[in-house]
Amino acid sequence: MGDENQTVDIQFHFHPFSPILEIQILIFVAFLLMYIGSLIGNATIFLTVWAERSLHTPMYFFLANLAVLEIFYSSTVAPLALVNLLTMGRIPISFTGCGTQMFFFVFLGSADCILLGIMAYDRFVAIRDPLRYTLIMRWQLCAQLAMGALVLGFILALQLTALIFHLPFCGHNRITHFYCDVLPILRLACGDTRMQEAVIFIVSVITLTIPFSLISISYIFILAAILKIRSAEGRHKAFSTCSSHLTVVLLQYGCCSLIYLRPSSSYDPEMGRVVSVVYTFVTPVLNPLIYSMRNKELKDTLKKVMKRHLLH
Repeated sequence: MGDENQTVDIQFHFHPFSPILEIQILIFVAFLLMYIGSLIGNATIFLTVWAERSLHTPMYFFLANLAVLEIFYSSTVAPLALVNLLTMGRIPISFTGCGTQMFFFVFLGSADCILLGIMAYDRFVAIRDPLRYTLIMRWQLCAQLAMGALVLGFILALQLTALIFHLPFCGHNRITHFYCDVLPILRLACGDTRMQEAVIFIVSVITLTIPFSLISISYIFILAAILKIRSAEGRHKAFSTCSSHLTVVLLQYGCCSLIYLRPSSSYDPEMGRVVSVVYTFVTPVLNPLIYSMRNKELKDTLKKVMKRHLLH
Protein backbone atom coordinates (compact mmCIF):
# COMPACT_ATOMS: atom_id res chain seq x y z
CA MET A 1 0.00 0.00 0.00
CA GLY A 2 2.91 2.34 0.71
CA ASP A 3 4.30 1.98 -2.82
CA GLU A 4 0.84 2.45 -4.32
CA ASN A 5 0.22 5.65 -2.32
CA GLN A 6 3.65 6.93 -3.34
CA THR A 7 2.80 6.34 -7.01
CA VAL A 8 -0.59 8.07 -6.75
CA ASP A 9 1.10 11.15 -5.18
CA ILE A 10 3.37 11.55 -8.23
CA GLN A 11 2.99 14.65 -10.37
CA PHE A 12 4.04 14.93 -13.99
CA HIS A 13 5.50 18.01 -15.69
CA PHE A 14 5.29 18.71 -19.43
CA HIS A 15 8.46 19.69 -21.26
CA PRO A 16 8.05 23.05 -23.08
CA PHE A 17 8.44 23.21 -26.85
CA SER A 18 11.12 25.87 -26.47
CA PRO A 19 13.00 27.51 -23.57
CA ILE A 20 12.30 30.90 -25.21
CA LEU A 21 9.06 32.48 -23.94
CA GLU A 22 8.39 34.38 -27.19
CA ILE A 23 8.42 31.14 -29.21
CA GLN A 24 6.13 29.50 -26.67
CA ILE A 25 3.69 32.41 -27.04
CA LEU A 26 3.73 32.09 -30.86
CA ILE A 27 2.98 28.37 -30.57
CA PHE A 28 0.26 29.20 -28.02
CA VAL A 29 -1.43 31.63 -30.45
CA ALA A 30 -1.26 29.08 -33.30
CA PHE A 31 -2.70 26.30 -31.12
CA LEU A 32 -5.41 28.58 -29.74
CA LEU A 33 -6.53 29.65 -33.23
CA MET A 34 -6.62 26.04 -34.43
CA TYR A 35 -8.55 24.94 -31.34
CA ILE A 36 -11.13 27.73 -31.69
CA GLY A 37 -11.38 26.98 -35.43
CA SER A 38 -12.00 23.28 -34.74
CA LEU A 39 -14.71 24.09 -32.19
CA ILE A 40 -16.49 26.53 -34.50
CA GLY A 41 -16.12 24.35 -37.62
CA ASN A 42 -17.26 21.10 -36.06
CA ALA A 43 -20.07 22.74 -34.10
CA THR A 44 -21.28 24.40 -37.32
CA ILE A 45 -21.38 21.07 -39.16
CA PHE A 46 -23.20 19.34 -36.30
CA LEU A 47 -25.80 22.10 -35.90
CA THR A 48 -26.35 22.34 -39.67
CA VAL A 49 -26.94 18.60 -39.98
CA TRP A 50 -29.19 18.63 -36.92
CA ALA A 51 -31.26 21.61 -38.09
CA GLU A 52 -31.68 20.78 -41.81
CA ARG A 53 -34.08 17.94 -42.60
CA SER A 54 -32.54 17.53 -46.06
CA LEU A 55 -29.33 16.34 -44.35
CA HIS A 56 -31.05 13.71 -42.22
CA THR A 57 -29.39 10.82 -44.06
CA PRO A 58 -26.95 8.16 -42.82
CA MET A 59 -23.94 9.89 -44.41
CA TYR A 60 -24.57 13.15 -42.57
CA PHE A 61 -25.56 11.31 -39.40
CA PHE A 62 -22.06 9.82 -39.27
CA LEU A 63 -20.51 13.16 -40.23
CA ALA A 64 -22.35 14.87 -37.35
CA ASN A 65 -21.13 12.15 -34.98
CA LEU A 66 -17.57 12.67 -36.24
CA ALA A 67 -17.89 16.43 -35.64
CA VAL A 68 -19.02 15.88 -32.03
CA LEU A 69 -16.19 13.39 -31.45
CA GLU A 70 -13.66 15.90 -32.81
CA ILE A 71 -14.93 18.59 -30.42
CA PHE A 72 -14.48 16.38 -27.36
CA TYR A 73 -11.26 14.82 -28.70
CA SER A 74 -9.50 18.16 -29.22
CA SER A 75 -10.89 19.50 -25.92
CA THR A 76 -9.22 16.60 -24.11
CA VAL A 77 -5.79 17.87 -25.18
CA ALA A 78 -5.98 21.57 -26.09
CA PRO A 79 -6.90 23.41 -22.83
CA LEU A 80 -4.13 21.82 -20.75
CA ALA A 81 -1.62 22.17 -23.61
CA LEU A 82 -2.44 25.88 -23.92
CA VAL A 83 -1.99 26.47 -20.18
CA ASN A 84 1.38 24.72 -20.21
CA LEU A 85 2.55 26.72 -23.21
CA LEU A 86 1.98 29.96 -21.32
CA THR A 87 3.49 28.72 -18.06
CA MET A 88 6.53 27.04 -19.70
CA GLY A 89 5.41 23.68 -18.27
CA ARG A 90 5.63 24.82 -14.65
CA ILE A 91 2.09 23.69 -13.74
CA PRO A 92 2.14 19.93 -13.04
CA ILE A 93 -0.60 17.40 -13.69
CA SER A 94 -1.49 14.85 -11.02
CA PHE A 95 -1.20 11.09 -11.44
CA THR A 96 -5.01 10.79 -11.56
CA GLY A 97 -5.37 13.76 -13.91
CA CYS A 98 -2.80 12.31 -16.31
CA GLY A 99 -4.55 8.94 -16.32
CA THR A 100 -7.91 10.62 -16.95
CA GLN A 101 -6.54 12.61 -19.88
CA MET A 102 -4.93 9.51 -21.40
CA PHE A 103 -8.17 7.53 -21.04
CA PHE A 104 -10.28 10.12 -22.85
CA PHE A 105 -7.59 10.67 -25.50
CA VAL A 106 -7.40 6.94 -26.33
CA PHE A 107 -11.19 6.49 -25.99
CA LEU A 108 -12.18 9.35 -28.30
CA GLY A 109 -9.26 8.86 -30.69
CA SER A 110 -10.05 5.17 -31.12
CA ALA A 111 -13.76 5.86 -31.63
CA ASP A 112 -12.81 8.54 -34.19
CA CYS A 113 -10.71 6.09 -36.23
CA ILE A 114 -13.35 3.34 -36.06
CA LEU A 115 -16.05 5.82 -37.12
CA LEU A 116 -14.00 6.78 -40.20
CA GLY A 117 -14.01 3.08 -41.14
CA ILE A 118 -17.80 2.95 -40.70
CA MET A 119 -18.16 6.02 -42.92
CA ALA A 120 -16.21 4.23 -45.67
CA TYR A 121 -18.68 1.33 -45.45
CA ASP A 122 -21.56 3.82 -45.71
CA ARG A 123 -20.06 5.34 -48.88
CA PHE A 124 -19.47 1.85 -50.28
CA VAL A 125 -23.16 0.92 -49.86
CA ALA A 126 -24.35 4.29 -51.25
CA ILE A 127 -22.30 3.99 -54.45
CA ARG A 128 -22.34 0.23 -54.90
CA ASP A 129 -26.08 -0.30 -54.27
CA PRO A 130 -27.85 3.12 -54.35
CA LEU A 131 -31.35 1.66 -54.85
CA ARG A 132 -31.15 -0.37 -51.64
CA TYR A 133 -29.05 2.17 -49.71
CA THR A 134 -31.80 3.37 -47.36
CA LEU A 135 -32.97 -0.21 -46.83
CA ILE A 136 -29.49 -1.41 -45.87
CA MET A 137 -28.36 1.67 -43.93
CA ARG A 138 -31.49 1.93 -41.80
CA TRP A 139 -31.43 4.23 -38.78
CA GLN A 140 -31.28 1.38 -36.29
CA LEU A 141 -28.11 0.03 -37.92
CA CYS A 142 -26.55 3.52 -38.09
CA ALA A 143 -27.16 4.08 -34.37
CA GLN A 144 -25.75 0.62 -33.54
CA LEU A 145 -22.60 1.26 -35.60
CA ALA A 146 -22.01 4.67 -34.01
CA MET A 147 -22.59 3.25 -30.52
CA GLY A 148 -20.34 0.29 -31.32
CA ALA A 149 -17.46 2.66 -32.16
CA LEU A 150 -17.89 4.38 -28.78
CA VAL A 151 -18.18 1.13 -26.80
CA LEU A 152 -15.13 -0.44 -28.45
CA GLY A 153 -13.11 2.75 -27.96
CA PHE A 154 -14.17 2.88 -24.29
CA ILE A 155 -13.17 -0.75 -23.61
CA LEU A 156 -9.78 -0.41 -25.33
CA ALA A 157 -9.01 2.88 -23.54
CA LEU A 158 -10.01 1.53 -20.13
CA GLN A 159 -7.83 -1.58 -20.43
CA LEU A 160 -4.80 0.25 -21.83
CA THR A 161 -4.92 3.12 -19.32
CA ALA A 162 -5.37 0.74 -16.38
CA LEU A 163 -2.37 -1.35 -17.51
CA ILE A 164 -0.07 1.64 -17.98
CA PHE A 165 -0.95 3.39 -14.72
CA HIS A 166 -0.62 0.12 -12.82
CA LEU A 167 3.13 0.42 -13.44
CA PRO A 168 5.40 2.00 -10.80
CA PHE A 169 6.71 5.50 -11.57
CA CYS A 170 9.82 6.79 -9.83
CA GLY A 171 12.46 9.44 -10.32
CA HIS A 172 12.26 11.64 -13.43
CA ASN A 173 8.64 12.54 -14.23
CA ARG A 174 9.04 15.18 -16.94
CA ILE A 175 6.98 14.26 -20.01
CA THR A 176 8.59 15.16 -23.34
CA HIS A 177 5.19 15.99 -24.77
CA PHE A 178 2.29 18.44 -24.43
CA TYR A 179 -0.27 15.93 -23.09
CA CYS A 180 -0.35 12.51 -21.41
CA ASP A 181 0.18 10.33 -24.44
CA VAL A 182 0.68 6.58 -24.16
CA LEU A 183 4.31 6.17 -25.25
CA PRO A 184 5.83 9.20 -23.43
CA ILE A 185 4.22 8.04 -20.15
CA LEU A 186 5.37 4.46 -20.72
CA ARG A 187 8.98 5.69 -21.03
CA LEU A 188 8.75 7.11 -17.50
CA ALA A 189 7.75 3.80 -15.89
CA CYS A 190 10.46 1.96 -13.95
CA GLY A 191 9.08 -1.57 -14.32
CA ASP A 192 8.75 -4.27 -16.97
CA THR A 193 6.66 -2.74 -19.78
CA ARG A 194 6.57 -5.64 -22.26
CA MET A 195 2.92 -6.46 -21.57
CA GLN A 196 1.91 -2.82 -21.97
CA GLU A 197 3.83 -2.54 -25.24
CA ALA A 198 2.07 -5.64 -26.57
CA VAL A 199 -1.34 -4.20 -25.62
CA ILE A 200 -0.48 -0.86 -27.27
CA PHE A 201 0.33 -2.75 -30.48
CA ILE A 202 -2.94 -4.75 -30.30
CA VAL A 203 -4.99 -1.59 -29.70
CA SER A 204 -3.21 0.12 -32.62
CA VAL A 205 -4.00 -2.80 -34.92
CA ILE A 206 -7.67 -2.77 -33.87
CA THR A 207 -8.10 0.99 -34.25
CA LEU A 208 -5.73 1.70 -37.16
CA THR A 209 -4.72 -1.33 -39.23
CA ILE A 210 -8.08 -3.14 -39.37
CA PRO A 211 -10.22 -0.04 -40.14
CA PHE A 212 -7.68 1.23 -42.69
CA SER A 213 -7.60 -2.18 -44.40
CA LEU A 214 -11.42 -2.21 -44.58
CA ILE A 215 -11.39 1.37 -45.89
CA SER A 216 -8.85 0.43 -48.59
CA ILE A 217 -10.92 -2.59 -49.68
CA SER A 218 -14.09 -0.46 -49.69
CA TYR A 219 -12.46 2.16 -51.88
CA ILE A 220 -11.31 -0.42 -54.40
CA PHE A 221 -14.96 -1.44 -54.87
CA ILE A 222 -16.08 2.20 -54.72
CA LEU A 223 -13.64 3.19 -57.46
CA ALA A 224 -14.82 0.31 -59.65
CA ALA A 225 -18.44 1.36 -59.09
CA ILE A 226 -17.71 5.04 -59.85
CA LEU A 227 -16.02 4.16 -63.14
CA LYS A 228 -19.22 2.38 -64.21
CA ILE A 229 -21.30 5.56 -63.74
CA ARG A 230 -22.12 6.82 -67.22
CA SER A 231 -22.70 10.52 -66.57
CA ALA A 232 -19.70 12.77 -65.95
CA GLU A 233 -21.71 14.74 -63.39
CA GLY A 234 -22.52 11.57 -61.44
CA ARG A 235 -18.87 10.49 -61.42
CA HIS A 236 -17.74 13.94 -60.28
CA LYS A 237 -20.26 14.02 -57.42
CA ALA A 238 -19.22 10.54 -56.26
CA PHE A 239 -15.51 11.42 -56.46
CA SER A 240 -16.08 14.69 -54.52
CA THR A 241 -17.98 12.95 -51.73
CA CYS A 242 -15.41 10.17 -51.36
CA SER A 243 -12.30 12.33 -51.80
CA SER A 244 -13.20 14.44 -48.74
CA HIS A 245 -13.49 11.32 -46.59
CA LEU A 246 -10.30 9.85 -48.08
CA THR A 247 -8.33 13.04 -47.37
CA VAL A 248 -9.37 12.95 -43.70
CA VAL A 249 -8.54 9.23 -43.50
CA LEU A 250 -5.02 9.69 -44.89
CA LEU A 251 -4.29 12.55 -42.50
CA GLN A 252 -5.60 10.75 -39.41
CA TYR A 253 -4.33 7.23 -40.07
CA GLY A 254 -1.04 8.33 -41.63
CA CYS A 255 0.08 10.40 -38.64
CA CYS A 256 -1.21 7.96 -36.01
CA SER A 257 0.51 5.04 -37.76
CA LEU A 258 3.86 6.87 -37.66
CA ILE A 259 3.64 6.93 -33.87
CA TYR A 260 1.82 3.80 -32.74
CA LEU A 261 2.50 1.17 -35.43
CA ARG A 262 6.21 0.92 -34.74
CA PRO A 263 8.30 -0.64 -31.95
CA SER A 264 8.22 1.35 -28.72
CA SER A 265 12.02 1.18 -28.57
CA SER A 266 12.26 3.26 -31.77
CA TYR A 267 9.95 6.01 -30.46
CA ASP A 268 11.48 9.47 -30.88
CA PRO A 269 9.96 11.92 -28.34
CA GLU A 270 10.64 15.03 -30.45
CA MET A 271 9.21 13.54 -33.64
CA GLY A 272 6.28 12.14 -31.65
CA ARG A 273 5.48 15.56 -30.27
CA VAL A 274 5.56 17.23 -33.70
CA VAL A 275 3.48 14.54 -35.42
CA SER A 276 0.98 14.58 -32.54
CA VAL A 277 0.26 18.24 -33.31
CA VAL A 278 -1.20 17.12 -36.65
CA TYR A 279 -3.82 14.73 -35.27
CA THR A 280 -4.63 16.71 -32.11
CA PHE A 281 -4.79 20.26 -33.52
CA VAL A 282 -4.48 20.29 -37.33
CA THR A 283 -6.84 17.43 -38.28
CA PRO A 284 -9.78 18.58 -36.09
CA VAL A 285 -9.71 22.03 -37.71
CA LEU A 286 -9.21 20.64 -41.23
CA ASN A 287 -12.01 18.06 -41.07
CA PRO A 288 -14.93 20.53 -41.26
CA LEU A 289 -13.12 22.59 -43.91
CA ILE A 290 -12.44 19.53 -46.08
CA TYR A 291 -15.98 18.20 -45.81
CA SER A 292 -17.67 21.56 -46.38
CA MET A 293 -15.44 22.44 -49.35
CA ARG A 294 -15.53 19.06 -51.09
CA ASN A 295 -19.19 18.21 -50.42
CA LYS A 296 -21.42 20.37 -52.63
CA GLU A 297 -24.67 19.49 -50.84
CA LEU A 298 -23.24 20.39 -47.44
CA LYS A 299 -21.61 23.53 -48.80
CA ASP A 300 -24.87 24.73 -50.38
CA THR A 301 -26.80 23.99 -47.17
CA LEU A 302 -24.25 25.90 -45.08
CA LYS A 303 -24.60 28.92 -47.40
CA LYS A 304 -28.39 28.71 -47.15
CA VAL A 305 -28.30 28.55 -43.35
CA MET A 306 -25.88 31.48 -43.12
CA LYS A 307 -28.01 33.63 -45.47
CA ARG A 308 -31.12 32.78 -43.48
CA HIS A 309 -29.54 33.85 -40.18
CA LEU A 310 -27.93 36.97 -41.68
CA LEU A 311 -31.28 38.11 -43.07
CA HIS A 312 -32.91 37.66 -39.68
